[in-house]
Amino acid sequence: MKVNLFVSRDIDEPHADIHTNELTDNVTKAISILESDDSNDMIAVKRGLDIAFLEFDEIFMFRVEDKQVKVFTQDKEYLIKKPLYQVEEQLSGDFVRISKTTIINLRRIERVAPSLKGMMFIELKNGLKDNISRKYLPDFKNALDL
Repeated sequence: MKVNLFVSRDIDEPHADIHTNELTDNVTKAISILESDDSNDMIAVKRGLDIAFLEFDEIFMFRVEDKQVKVFTQDKEYLIKKPLYQVEEQLSGDFVRISKTTIINLRRIERVAPSLKGMMFIELKNGLKDNISRKYLPDFKNALDL
């Protein structure tokens, strides 16, 4: 893999651009290393063959579907290779797990309403909907200071 480094005093914070014709193990490792910075507020995601970096405040929801972790923004859907528990460790306090398969951004909630069998229904500002399971309801309420 060829690596180019450009040092410039004109930028406010470091960033990385990766140009590749395929997602190889080396590219994936490079992304993991770049993401590992504790002060990092971005996450690398994949859409088709493209890799994008999303800021956490752009993300509405992480959900496991068909054994893949999907990342939902206002109007797009991405994939991430990490399992949901690893994603959860990286997230800020604005995110809370609402079920075994779903983590949502508290700042992107449109409404919450009662649902069946003691669960709660949640709708996000982009129209995504899900249920908050009974197991995760206390954590959800605690995150909202209820």
